[in-house]
Amino acid sequence: MSNKIPVAVLAATGSVGQRFISLLENHPWFEVVEITASDRSVGKKYVEACHWLLADPMPEAVKELELLPTNAEALSKAKIAFSALPADIAEEVEPGIAHKGIYVCSNASAYRHDPLVPILVPEANADHIDILDAQQKKYKWSGGILTNPNCTTVSFVVPLSVLDKAFGVTKAVVFSMQAISGAGYPGVASMDIIDNVIPYIGGEEEKVEYEASKIMGSYDGSQIIQHPIVISAHTNRVAVVDGHTICLSIALKQKASREDLIAALENFEYPDSCKGLPSCPEKGIIYHYESNRPQPRLDRNLGKGMTTSVGRIREDKIFDFRMVSMSHNTVRGAAGGSILNAELLARKKLGMK
Repeated sequence: MSNKIPVAVLAATGSVGQRFISLLENHPWFEVVEITASDRSVGKKYVEACHWLLADPMPEAVKELELLPTNAEALSKAKIAFSALPADIAEEVEPGIAHKGIYVCSNASAYRHDPLVPILVPEANADHIDILDAQQKKYKWSGGILTNPNCTTVSFVVPLSVLDKAFGVTKAVVFSMQAISGAGYPGVASMDIIDNVIPYIGGEEEKVEYEASKIMGSYDGSQIIQHPIVISAHTNRVAVVDGHTICLSIALKQKASREDLIAALENFEYPDSCKGLPSCPEKGIIYHYESNRPQPRLDRNLGKGMTTSVGRIREDKIFDFRMVSMSHNTVRGAAGGSILNAELLARKKLGMK
């Protein structure tokens, strides 16, 4: 008998579902025992139904698993469910799974606005996981729902939260250059994205502005109080496969130098509750001193895709400073982020050390 926690992957055949499957291979704490898909794939083996998109081969352990319907009734073994569902389906399915006593670590946006559902980024707000107690009490379920943010938000909120805790951040202008993998598969048509920049991603700017404020907010023991930061976001799709790059300008409460900001980022340490989690890289943030870094092709896989890269901190003529931040959107910004959240959950709620 394995002493690993049994987990399910919801929407396992899609691009984010595949990333979950890949990252969970040989995970020291979790074992994939159940996978779900849409009705047209139910009953098939994973290897038969899944058009594998990743460069790494499909893990042998899941090839023969049978795809189940995506509903609470179909799950009988899992204690944690990783959700790669579209938001509309997640809205219907995830509460039923939580009522069944399963914790849902969701990549979907359906419940990010729920005041009792944390948008968890352990580098920034590990303590927000404690709101699960209030969530369980109100909704009368023994499981729960916790989400990771939009992949664009993740790409800058880690360093932004560090600078906020050190100096206070009051305003930010955020300009994104987002990889095509963020649109899923098959994503953006080649004739639309090649030789082009698409300066609109539906709903993205609103997500970025809201989610960063919630993540950077404070948990007072009963509720999450939104951070008063004001964010203006501009989101763009560019012809990069993986890795979201963010240019941002920030206004600070306290006077600080460029060297002060760099030191704060370089001295970042995970909260004690996160140290030693399997998906935590050695360095959560790497500052690049080269004038042309970070770059997606060079830096997206640092820390196995879980490290946030920052560079080009310099003074800003309107605000105080400007900088560039970048992370892997389908690893740190999607499946890897949910797995890190689940590891914190397993330590807090399921007895893993």
